[in-house]
Amino acid sequence: MLSLLAPLVLLVNGLAAGVLLGTLLGGWPLLAALPDDRYVHAHAFFATRYDPAMPACLLGTLVGDIALAAVTRSGAARGLFLVAALLAVSTIAISLSKNVPTNKWIQTLDPQHPPADLRDRKRQWGLWNRRRSLLTLLALLVNCAALAVLL
Repeated sequence: MLSLLAPLVLLVNGLAAGVLLGTLLGGWPLLAALPDDRYVHAHAFFATRYDPAMPACLLGTLVGDIALAAVTRSGAARGLFLVAALLAVSTIAISLSKNVPTNKWIQTLDPQHPPADLRDRKRQWGLWNRRRSLLTLLALLVNCAALAVLL
């Protein structure tokens, strides 16, 4: 079971980490530099592009890490898989409570008439995106460490 599940967890965690790293390196800096009207249009466009892939990758990481913790005989690896699961669930919580609601809100806006609080909400989205990105990247690192313990 471990030999089948471990590569799958690394794949889905790696895909999620790669997408979020891409937002840190390119997507967010581009969005943050745009004037409000273009920001609303671009963010609304990007917000629909990652469903259902990102939720599936994050849930796959969470469920996979819990399953790996359950089947491994190594206490150290089990602990690391559980830490990675905690990091994944933290990413999911941030996504659902902070980023997704803003993504949905952005899609309802008229780019020609952005609300007065857009700059603050834009900044908040960027901060929460950075946090969830770092958590997902850390989960991948912890998953790799767990597998290294098993080698």
